Amino acid sequence: MNLSLLLENLTNPALLFFILGIITVYVKSDLEIPPSTAKFISLYLLFAIGFKGGQELAHEAFTAEILWAIIFGIGISVAVPIYTFFILRRKLNIYDSAAIAAAYGSVSAVTFVTAISYLELQEMTFSGHMVAIMALMESPAIIAGMLLLARFNKKEDNGTIKTKNVIHHSLTNGSVILILGSLVIGFLSSDSQAAGLKPFTNDLFKGFLAIFLLDMGITSGKKLNTLFKQGWFPFVFGVIIPLLNGIVVAYSSSMVTDSVSDRFMFAVLAASASYIAVPAAMKIAVPKANPGLYLPMALGVTFPVNITIGFPIYLYFASM
Repeated sequence: MNLSLLLENLTNPALLFFILGIITVYVKSDLEIPPSTAKFISLYLLFAIGFKGGQELAHEAFTAEILWAIIFGIGISVAVPIYTFFILRRKLNIYDSAAIAAAYGSVSAVTFVTAISYLELQEMTFSGHMVAIMALMESPAIIAGMLLLARFNKKEDNGTIKTKNVIHHSLTNGSVILILGSLVIGFLSSDSQAAGLKPFTNDLFKGFLAIFLLDMGITSGKKLNTLFKQGWFPFVFGVIIPLLNGIVVAYSSSMVTDSVSDRFMFAVLAASASYIAVPAAMKIAVPKANPGLYLPMALGVTFPVNITIGFPIYLYFASM
C-alpha cells in the first residue's frame, strides 16, 4: 500500500476537524455546535450529494452493469447483518446483537460524503448511481436485523408488530427520503437549471463537511468513555469487522464494475456503520437495546477507523 496516501489522508482538514472535536471534549472546552445548526448541516450534506448524484446519473445510460451494482449493494446490506449477528450473539444479548448488526449492515451517509472528499484529493470521480445505491442500502439492513430478532427472540410476543413498525420507519426515514428526493430532482434538472445551485451544492460543500465533522468529533468524544466500560469486545469488533468488510467488498465488487472509484465506494459502504438512521429505528423497535453500546461503536470507533486508515486500505485493494 502507498503510505503517502495514508499520510495525506491523516492531514486532510476534514479529518483534523474531527480530531479537534475529540480533543475539545478531553480538555473540557465549552466549544459546541448548536443542535439546530448540526441538523441543518447534515440535511445540507444529504441534499448536496443527492442532487449532484442525480446530475451525474442523468448523464449515464441505465445498463445491466448498473442493475447488477444495485443488486450487489442491497446484497451487502443484507449479508452483513446476518453474519455479524451470529458473531455478536457469542458475547452480547439478542437485543444488542440485532441493533449492532443492523447498524453495521446499514450505511453512514457522512462516511460516504467524506469518502467523496477523499476521492477528490486523489483527482478521482465515481459514478452517479452510487448515490442511489447508498440510499437503497440503508433500509434492508434495518429490516434484516429486525427479522433476525423476531426469528430468534422467543420471549417477544409482539415481534411481528414491532417489525412492521421498523420496516415503515426505515423506508420513510428522513435521510432516505431527502437523499432519494434530491437524487430524483437532480436527475430531472437540466444542466442550465443545476448551474444556479452549483455555488451552494459544490463550493460550500467542503466547508460544511469540516464543521459537521467537528461536531461529530465532539459527539464521539463524549461517548467513548461509555464504550470503554463495555469491555474489549465491542472495540475490537468496531475495528476488525469494518476493515474486513471493506477489503472483501473491494475485491468482490470487481464482479459488477471495473471502476476503481466505484469499487472503493462499495468498500466504504460495506465498511461504514449507521449512527443516525439505525439508532432512530432501534429506539422505536428495540427499546431494550443499549444505545450506549451500538451508537459509540459506530460513531466513536468505526467512523474514525474508516476515515483514517480505512480509506487508503480500501483504495489500495480496489486498485489491485
